[in-house]
Amino acid sequence: MPRRQNDTTAADPPLVPFWHDPAKRGMLLQIVVLLLALGVGYVLVANTQANLQRQSIATGFGFIQHEAGFEIGEPAIPYSAADSYGRALLVGALNTLRVSFTGIIFTLIFGSVVGVARLSRNWLISHLAKVFIEVMQNIPLLLQLFFWYALFYEAFPSPREALNPLRGVFVSNRGLIFGVPIEHPAHGWMLIALLAGIVLWRLLVWWGRGLQERTGTIVPVHRLGIALCLLLSLLVWLAAGAPTAMNMPVFKGFNFQGGMSVSPEFSALLIGLVLYTSAFVAEIVRAGIQSVAHGQVEAAMAIGLRPGQVLHLVIFPQATRVIVPPLTSQMLNLTKNSSLAIAIGYSDFVSVANTTINQTGQAIEGVALIMVVYLFFSLSTSAFMNWYNKKTALVER
Repeated sequence: MPRRQNDTTAADPPLVPFWHDPAKRGMLLQIVVLLLALGVGYVLVANTQANLQRQSIATGFGFIQHEAGFEIGEPAIPYSAADSYGRALLVGALNTLRVSFTGIIFTLIFGSVVGVARLSRNWLISHLAKVFIEVMQNIPLLLQLFFWYALFYEAFPSPREALNPLRGVFVSNRGLIFGVPIEHPAHGWMLIALLAGIVLWRLLVWWGRGLQERTGTIVPVHRLGIALCLLLSLLVWLAAGAPTAMNMPVFKGFNFQGGMSVSPEFSALLIGLVLYTSAFVAEIVRAGIQSVAHGQVEAAMAIGLRPGQVLHLVIFPQATRVIVPPLTSQMLNLTKNSSLAIAIGYSDFVSVANTTINQTGQAIEGVALIMVVYLFFSLSTSAFMNWYNKKTALVER
């Protein structure tokens, strides 16, 4: 039977308005949001440029090459007021890096000790750790910095009456002053020997691990590695004539001359950051240790491992996979919290950038530099911790 001309093999789908289509509606909303963001950005940039031109403020980073004209306390590299703003900002960035890196090292050590102490069977040790954690977590960091800064100036005498607990070491309200070795070519060779010892230590660990897998023999590779590093440095020192000349601090005028000093500002900032962050790290370590099944501990003790070996060989390797991700956040927090140094007068990057802004009027450029520097520090720390976290992660077959 012939098919009629108006018959259809399949019904055409009904036309759906685009506002009823989720995909098209979502794309339209994204376009609208993007246009709004671009519009707001254009208005802000146009208004900023107009205001800068009205006030005759030059833009750009040309000021970095101009003479800074201000001093910086405890510069990590040689610096004077005659240097440029660029070098001053570099000194501030290195000061921030120094206090952050030192703080992270001490925080990891002290926080781990407190976290383990929190799980101690000794009632006194466990409760002392608990009190420390509760107190440090619930007092704002800025108040802690003020406390430690005031303590240094109130608890210690003036330089004329400085405490002298050891020969060549003086403690006063100007900081800790101590003698240091006079620069000698042997020191550079000793550093090279130390680095060579670390490389050999790593090779020794690799060899000892393979020997243990093949024969079951446990070699004290870490003790041997430490002894190797010290022995190589000692041999280089002896070969160079065993230089012992020291640059000792001497009181002249109103302060000490010579040696090396650690200012109260740096000390207060470091102590405040370490104690405050260690309280959070301790809880992370405690939670990580408690995440390890108790059967693992019982099995380790059943094969004759001592408590220290159980903690080092069984508990911590498994707990690390739980500890590392939240620990990364605390390391980032310590680095960012170091910007509070401006409150107690330590010359970190924020302090130097703030002085630069006040002298040059380049507020936008100065704030942008602060954001870029802290972003770089944070991303670098995150990249390293993500690499370590991936290295310690369980690999499933």
